[in-house]
Amino acid sequence: MSSVRIECVAKEGYRIGESPVWDEKEGALLCVDITGRKVCRWSPLTGETRAIPVDAPVSSVALRKSGDYVITLGTRFAALKWKEELVTTITQVDKDKANTRFNDGKVDPAGRYFAGNRRNIYKLEKEESIPDGMCIDTEGKLWVACYDGGRVIRLDPETGKRLQTVKLPVDKTTSCCFGGKDYSEMYVTSASDGMDKEWLSWQPQAGGIFKITGLGVKGIPPYPFAG
Repeated sequence: MSSVRIECVAKEGYRIGESPVWDEKEGALLCVDITGRKVCRWSPLTGETRAIPVDAPVSSVALRKSGDYVITLGTRFAALKWKEELVTTITQVDKDKANTRFNDGKVDPAGRYFAGNRRNIYKLEKEESIPDGMCIDTEGKLWVACYDGGRVIRLDPETGKRLQTVKLPVDKTTSCCFGGKDYSEMYVTSASDGMDKEWLSWQPQAGGIFKITGLGVKGIPPYPFAG
């Protein structure tokens, strides 16, 4: 196996970075800062991150087949025109329920955008960490970011066996995706919410985006929303 290398490519200090998605057309990485209320796009060519502010907690972003992006914003599905920085509501759910929002969202192979307010979590291990965002490689193995665990683990979904562990220099790892020209790079988002000054002083990269190379496997391109 190649030598694994971890690099913090964007020291943005996101409150809750989530939903990393590789945009192959733009050659850039998308993600959201849920409580920071912004959709972000990082360019590996320039090393710069552009952020578009939104009016509610934004829990996920996805590619759109017709162009630009779709996001889950509060309890809304919305379209995002990047250049115009324009957000347009597609539909809203749970209008009669206060203090609720989408928690996460993903597009399936059929081009349908699924999002939920709550989710069931299977316990993966005895340690005090929470399985969070995940992705699949071309070998059908599952990669899971462990919140409050500071790592990404590779699992065999058929046996539940842990195949690999990659430790990161921050505790609050939130999600992961594959990207880059051949989808051999892994990108991991993280959070800084709930961390006091002392905690942040010994984890100054908390809330950043990390790139992992040398994993020896490749990922699957993200599915775009068909609408």
